[in-house]
Amino acid sequence: MTKPLSDRIALVTGASRGIGYATALALAKRGAHIIATARTTGGLEELDDAIRAEGSSATLVPLDIKDTPGLVRLGEAISERYGKLDIMVGNAGRLSTPTLLTQTEQKDWEEGFAINVTANLHLIRIMDPLLRASDAGRAVFISSGVTALAHPYWGIYTMTKSALDAIVRTYAAETETTPLRVNLFTPGRVGTRMLATAFPGLDLATVEQPEGPAEKIADMCMPDVTATGKVYAYPKRAWLSFQPPA
Repeated sequence: MTKPLSDRIALVTGASRGIGYATALALAKRGAHIIATARTTGGLEELDDAIRAEGSSATLVPLDIKDTPGLVRLGEAISERYGKLDIMVGNAGRLSTPTLLTQTEQKDWEEGFAINVTANLHLIRIMDPLLRASDAGRAVFISSGVTALAHPYWGIYTMTKSALDAIVRTYAAETETTPLRVNLFTPGRVGTRMLATAFPGLDLATVEQPEGPAEKIADMCMPDVTATGKVYAYPKRAWLSFQPPA
């Protein structure tokens, strides 16, 4: 039986653990060839074993998402080998140290924007021609529900994810008349290392595990998806439009 994403090429960033790992595996189970990037080689190797166990294949790319020349080389390699990119999941992100705005460290500020904002902008810029070369390009970026709030101590993370939202919304608007579909995904509280860092006393077994959100992200990458320029709020299980009411 042919899998629904057979012959599809999917790039997943931050794929060595958490939501990125689970999403890469969910896409692989549907037949996609996974190009998995992350800084953690061991996690990528574990992912490769899991993907092979499902009868699918992966290309492992140990890469810091901030390495723009590395992203350029990756884009060139994908172009040379496949000539297209069908799916891109921008998952790699950083949770800056919670602190008062008045006590913000410059390093935290710069690192947060470098990973959550600048790197994703370069990812879009570099991979856009390949996504447009697909007959059904799909791009999903992992955001956060904090963008609708103003939690104390979460300033850097909120600002960087808000900036990412603006980038993705703009990209969706600029590609609206093409076959490319571009959306955001907010996972809510998921049992990942990032959540454990944010809430040290939280029992991760009591919250959603990465496999649930990953399945929905995989759904958003299917060729029959028509939505674009929207955010899927996983805890609410609902699509939200970017567009303000008329």
